[in-house]
Amino acid sequence: MVAPAPARLSYAEYLAREAQSEVKHDYLDGEVYAMAGGTIAHGALAMAVGAAITAALGGRRCRVLSSDVRVRAPATGFAAYPDVTVVCDRLEVADDDPHAVVNPRVIIEVLSDSTEAYDRGAKAAHYRRIPSLAEYVLVSQREPLIEIYRRNERGNWELFVEARAGERAELISCGAPIALDVDAVYRDPLAA
Repeated sequence: MVAPAPARLSYAEYLAREAQSEVKHDYLDGEVYAMAGGTIAHGALAMAVGAAITAALGGRRCRVLSSDVRVRAPATGFAAYPDVTVVCDRLEVADDDPHAVVNPRVIIEVLSDSTEAYDRGAKAAHYRRIPSLAEYVLVSQREPLIEIYRRNERGNWELFVEARAGERAELISCGAPIALDVDAVYRDPLAA
Protein backbone atom coordinates (compact mmCIF):
# COMPACT_ATOMS: atom_id res chain seq x y z
CA MET A 1 0.00 0.00 0.00
CA VAL A 2 1.25 3.46 -0.88
CA ALA A 3 0.96 6.54 1.36
CA PRO A 4 -2.39 8.35 1.44
CA ALA A 5 -3.11 11.34 -0.76
CA PRO A 6 -2.70 14.59 1.20
CA ALA A 7 -6.32 15.85 0.98
CA ARG A 8 -9.25 14.07 2.66
CA LEU A 9 -12.02 13.16 0.24
CA SER A 10 -15.68 12.42 0.68
CA TYR A 11 -16.72 9.04 -0.65
CA ALA A 12 -18.48 10.77 -3.56
CA GLU A 13 -15.24 12.62 -4.41
CA TYR A 14 -13.34 9.34 -4.18
CA LEU A 15 -15.78 7.71 -6.63
CA ALA A 16 -15.47 10.61 -9.08
CA ARG A 17 -11.67 10.39 -9.00
CA GLU A 18 -11.71 6.60 -9.16
CA ALA A 19 -13.85 6.72 -12.32
CA GLN A 20 -11.10 8.74 -14.02
CA SER A 21 -8.10 6.93 -12.55
CA GLU A 22 -6.00 4.26 -14.24
CA VAL A 23 -4.83 3.10 -10.79
CA LYS A 24 -7.09 1.44 -8.21
CA HIS A 25 -7.33 2.93 -4.73
CA ASP A 26 -8.56 1.71 -1.37
CA TYR A 27 -10.64 4.20 0.61
CA LEU A 28 -10.97 4.74 4.37
CA ASP A 29 -12.27 7.77 6.25
CA GLY A 30 -11.44 10.26 3.55
CA GLU A 31 -8.01 8.85 2.83
CA VAL A 32 -7.20 7.24 -0.50
CA TYR A 33 -4.44 4.67 -0.90
CA ALA A 34 -3.04 3.83 -4.33
CA MET A 35 -2.57 0.11 -4.83
CA ALA A 36 0.63 -1.10 -6.41
CA GLY A 37 0.44 -2.94 -9.71
CA GLY A 38 0.48 -6.70 -9.50
CA THR A 39 3.11 -9.14 -10.68
CA ILE A 40 2.62 -11.88 -13.24
CA ALA A 41 2.64 -14.46 -10.44
CA HIS A 42 0.04 -12.45 -8.52
CA GLY A 43 -2.28 -12.24 -11.50
CA ALA A 44 -1.82 -15.91 -12.38
CA LEU A 45 -2.60 -17.06 -8.83
CA ALA A 46 -5.71 -14.87 -8.59
CA MET A 47 -7.00 -16.19 -11.92
CA ALA A 48 -6.19 -19.81 -11.02
CA VAL A 49 -8.15 -19.57 -7.77
CA GLY A 50 -11.02 -17.72 -9.43
CA ALA A 51 -11.19 -20.23 -12.29
CA ALA A 52 -11.13 -23.20 -9.91
CA ILE A 53 -13.97 -21.75 -7.85
CA THR A 54 -15.98 -20.84 -10.96
CA ALA A 55 -15.59 -24.39 -12.35
CA ALA A 56 -16.61 -25.96 -9.02
CA LEU A 57 -19.69 -23.78 -8.51
CA GLY A 58 -21.64 -25.52 -11.26
CA GLY A 59 -25.27 -24.46 -11.06
CA ARG A 60 -25.06 -22.87 -7.60
CA ARG A 61 -26.39 -19.37 -7.10
CA CYS A 62 -22.93 -17.84 -6.71
CA ARG A 63 -20.78 -15.59 -8.86
CA VAL A 64 -17.02 -15.11 -8.91
CA LEU A 65 -15.87 -11.50 -9.40
CA SER A 66 -12.42 -10.21 -10.37
CA SER A 67 -10.33 -7.47 -8.81
CA ASP A 68 -12.13 -4.96 -11.01
CA VAL A 69 -15.04 -5.04 -8.54
CA ARG A 70 -14.98 -2.93 -5.37
CA VAL A 71 -16.13 -4.35 -2.05
CA ARG A 72 -17.50 -1.92 0.53
CA ALA A 73 -17.58 -2.48 4.29
CA PRO A 74 -20.34 -0.07 5.35
CA ALA A 75 -19.64 -0.52 9.07
CA THR A 76 -16.16 0.96 8.70
CA GLY A 77 -16.52 3.07 5.53
CA PHE A 78 -13.81 0.99 3.84
CA ALA A 79 -13.70 0.19 0.12
CA ALA A 80 -11.16 -2.02 -1.64
CA TYR A 81 -10.63 -4.26 -4.65
CA PRO A 82 -10.06 -7.85 -3.47
CA ASP A 83 -8.24 -10.13 -5.89
CA VAL A 84 -11.26 -12.45 -6.08
CA THR A 85 -14.73 -12.08 -4.54
CA VAL A 86 -17.55 -14.64 -4.40
CA VAL A 87 -21.14 -13.48 -3.95
CA CYS A 88 -23.99 -15.96 -3.44
CA ASP A 89 -27.80 -15.83 -3.60
CA ARG A 90 -28.15 -12.19 -4.68
CA LEU A 91 -25.80 -9.30 -5.40
CA GLU A 92 -26.19 -6.26 -3.14
CA VAL A 93 -24.48 -2.93 -3.74
CA ALA A 94 -23.70 -0.03 -1.42
CA ASP A 95 -26.31 2.70 -1.05
CA ASP A 96 -23.66 5.27 -1.93
CA ASP A 97 -21.89 3.26 -4.63
CA PRO A 98 -23.74 1.20 -7.27
CA HIS A 99 -20.45 -0.47 -8.27
CA ALA A 100 -19.44 -1.70 -4.80
CA VAL A 101 -20.56 -5.09 -3.50
CA VAL A 102 -21.58 -5.19 0.17
CA ASN A 103 -22.44 -8.88 0.54
CA PRO A 104 -19.41 -11.00 -0.37
CA ARG A 105 -19.47 -14.59 0.88
CA VAL A 106 -15.77 -15.25 0.19
CA ILE A 107 -12.89 -12.82 -0.33
CA ILE A 108 -9.52 -13.99 -1.67
CA GLU A 109 -6.32 -11.95 -1.49
CA VAL A 110 -3.04 -13.00 -3.10
CA LEU A 111 -0.25 -11.94 -0.76
CA SER A 112 2.80 -10.03 -1.92
CA ASP A 113 5.77 -8.74 0.04
CA SER A 114 4.42 -5.18 -0.11
CA THR A 115 0.82 -6.01 0.90
CA GLU A 116 1.00 -9.07 3.17
CA ALA A 117 0.94 -7.18 6.49
CA TYR A 118 -1.95 -5.01 5.25
CA ASP A 119 -3.91 -8.01 3.87
CA ARG A 120 -3.49 -9.91 7.15
CA GLY A 121 -4.04 -6.90 9.40
CA ALA A 122 -5.97 -3.70 8.68
CA LYS A 123 -7.63 -4.87 5.47
CA ALA A 124 -8.73 -8.16 7.08
CA ALA A 125 -10.16 -6.25 10.05
CA HIS A 126 -12.38 -4.21 7.72
CA TYR A 127 -13.48 -7.25 5.76
CA ARG A 128 -14.39 -9.11 8.99
CA ARG A 129 -16.95 -6.38 9.72
CA ILE A 130 -18.97 -7.38 6.63
CA PRO A 131 -21.82 -9.55 8.00
CA SER A 132 -22.16 -11.79 4.92
CA LEU A 133 -18.46 -12.68 4.77
CA ALA A 134 -17.95 -16.30 5.84
CA GLU A 135 -14.45 -17.05 4.54
CA TYR A 136 -11.31 -15.00 3.96
CA VAL A 137 -8.67 -16.74 1.86
CA LEU A 138 -5.00 -15.80 1.64
CA VAL A 139 -2.85 -17.19 -1.18
CA SER A 140 0.93 -16.94 -0.79
CA GLN A 141 3.25 -15.89 -3.61
CA ARG A 142 6.33 -17.14 -1.73
CA GLU A 143 5.35 -20.80 -1.45
CA PRO A 144 2.43 -23.08 -2.32
CA LEU A 145 0.18 -22.15 0.61
CA ILE A 146 -3.54 -21.38 0.85
CA GLU A 147 -4.96 -20.25 4.18
CA ILE A 148 -8.69 -20.11 4.88
CA TYR A 149 -10.03 -18.09 7.78
CA ARG A 150 -13.66 -18.72 8.75
CA ARG A 151 -16.22 -17.08 10.94
CA ASN A 152 -17.07 -19.70 13.57
CA GLU A 153 -20.44 -20.34 15.24
CA ARG A 154 -19.64 -17.69 17.88
CA GLY A 155 -18.95 -15.11 15.18
CA ASN A 156 -15.19 -15.12 15.77
CA TRP A 157 -12.63 -15.58 13.01
CA GLU A 158 -10.26 -18.55 13.07
CA LEU A 159 -7.66 -20.08 10.78
CA PHE A 160 -9.39 -23.32 9.73
CA VAL A 161 -7.27 -24.46 6.80
CA GLU A 162 -3.58 -24.16 6.03
CA ALA A 163 -3.03 -26.21 2.87
CA ARG A 164 0.39 -26.70 1.33
CA ALA A 165 1.79 -28.53 -1.71
CA GLY A 166 0.06 -31.89 -2.19
CA GLU A 167 -2.97 -30.80 -0.13
CA ARG A 168 -6.39 -29.30 -0.72
CA ALA A 169 -8.01 -26.24 0.82
CA GLU A 170 -11.78 -26.58 1.13
CA LEU A 171 -14.24 -23.70 0.96
CA ILE A 172 -17.54 -24.54 2.64
CA SER A 173 -19.61 -21.36 2.42
CA CYS A 174 -20.88 -21.58 -1.17
CA GLY A 175 -23.63 -24.17 -0.75
CA ALA A 176 -21.40 -27.26 -1.03
CA PRO A 177 -17.69 -27.78 -0.41
CA ILE A 178 -15.25 -26.54 -3.04
CA ALA A 179 -11.82 -28.15 -2.96
CA LEU A 180 -8.91 -26.03 -4.12
CA ASP A 181 -6.03 -28.29 -5.11
CA VAL A 182 -2.90 -26.40 -4.06
CA ASP A 183 -0.74 -28.05 -6.72
CA ALA A 184 -3.24 -27.16 -9.46
CA VAL A 185 -3.49 -23.52 -8.30
CA TYR A 186 0.30 -23.15 -8.36
CA ARG A 187 0.95 -25.19 -11.52
CA ASP A 188 2.51 -23.11 -14.28
CA PRO A 189 1.59 -24.58 -17.67
CA LEU A 190 4.27 -22.42 -19.31
CA ALA A 191 7.11 -23.80 -17.21
CA ALA A 192 9.38 -26.31 -18.92
